Amino acid sequence: MKIILIGIQGAGKSTQGNILSEKLGIPYLSTGHIFREMAKEKSKLGRYIKETMNAGYLIPDDKTVEIVKKYLEKPEYAKGYIIDGFPRTVAQAHAFENGAKKAIYLKVTDEEALKRISFRNGNERADETPAAIAKRIESFHIHTEPAIDYYRQKGMLVEIDGEKSIEEISKDILRSIGK
Repeated sequence: MKIILIGIQGAGKSTQGNILSEKLGIPYLSTGHIFREMAKEKSKLGRYIKETMNAGYLIPDDKTVEIVKKYLEKPEYAKGYIIDGFPRTVAQAHAFENGAKKAIYLKVTDEEALKRISFRNGNERADETPAAIAKRIESFHIHTEPAIDYYRQKGMLVEIDGEKSIEEISKDILRSIGK
């Protein structure tokens, strides 16, 4: 089973991705994880990713799709996966078919996302400054909401109320995929 998790930063994608991974027996990964792992590689692509990320730039859509597709060719993803943070744009969604059957949108308000991020266990990441979070929320509305509509039109989208308890959200997701 191949599942795409979509949601604003703070929506609970990694929490739900890890729960689903355990319950379904398939790996969970994020594009951030993919990029960090590939940046360690002593290859031309690894150096490109590392330099681009270190300079604070986003990897372009075409390159992101190429990288994710290549990464998912690894044997551990043959039986399926749960991916978060990708696709982020319509261009990425269109270019990345890869057999995914469901795109699960964890829907939370901007206010709830901000509250959750500010109450994380005190481990503020460098990409979670107020300015960075505001930019990410703006980017989500501009770039990712159209991708959500793309999946809705394809009949793949499952909208989950991401403001319920962790357990209720997990049950809703599992129910939506017939588990």
